[in-house]
Amino acid sequence: MRSGFVGIVGRPNVGKSTLLNAILGEKIAITTEKPQTTRNTIRGIYTTDDLQMIFIDTPGIHKPRNKLGQYMTDAATGTFAEVDAIIFIVDDALSKGPGDRYILELLKETDTPKILVINKIDQMDPDEFAQIYKEYEALGIFEDILGTAAINGVNVADVIDAAARFMEEGPMYFPEDMVTENPARFIVSEIIREKILLHLQDEVPHGVAVEIEQYIEREDITEISAVIYCEKKSHKGMIIGKNGRKLKGIGKSAREEIEGLLGTKVFLQTWVKVKENWRDSDIALSNFGYKE
Repeated sequence: MRSGFVGIVGRPNVGKSTLLNAILGEKIAITTEKPQTTRNTIRGIYTTDDLQMIFIDTPGIHKPRNKLGQYMTDAATGTFAEVDAIIFIVDDALSKGPGDRYILELLKETDTPKILVINKIDQMDPDEFAQIYKEYEALGIFEDILGTAAINGVNVADVIDAAARFMEEGPMYFPEDMVTENPARFIVSEIIREKILLHLQDEVPHGVAVEIEQYIEREDITEISAVIYCEKKSHKGMIIGKNGRKLKGIGKSAREEIEGLLGTKVFLQTWVKVKENWRDSDIALSNFGYKE
């Protein structure tokens, strides 16, 4: 048995969680087109007869604007020295922005083997892909460079094979039928937050946290009570919507997905509360699971 850990890093919104879900063949990490969708490190477990790789999906690395942003960036960069291989995902030319250059400088400081994945190749023409490939190849720090369209599963098997090259003889860390170590309560809270991101089109979602207050598993139904926290009274009104329609829509779509995840009927109750400036509060960040 060969085993080990693989970190997935990159700027916000380059497709890290989409790649993780594609590798595992099922959804364990929420995905939206909004930056900073992933806030915690999420572990996905890929197991075959003779191989187990634990993929660590990290928050997008960015310049922090508050304590939550600092936590997210620290969570991502903290994986560099703790894994056996790093997958660095990009979706644009290196010359187009400073974000990837900042991450590259951090990567150069670690001896961990690095694989570059150029994602969203389905949205590029061959010349654009070739330009990105050559820019990164010239740096000489990557053991492999691959192109993928993770949302469609294109070349995902090649990414798995590339990471497996760096796994050594080791134990099976998790049971073979386990795909994530994140508890169901955490995944449920993330699904609710994903639906908020999808239903709201402005900056409100970045100031939203979800706390599961009650999670009761009965024989024929799971009862869940969730509180959605936002930072302003005006945001509360936007989340609830006229006559509560927005919140009902969020709850309905979340409940349907949670039922599919748990394989049981779900009774989901949601409330919205205001906790001003929680993203800069150490106590709030700790309560919401963003800080040790």
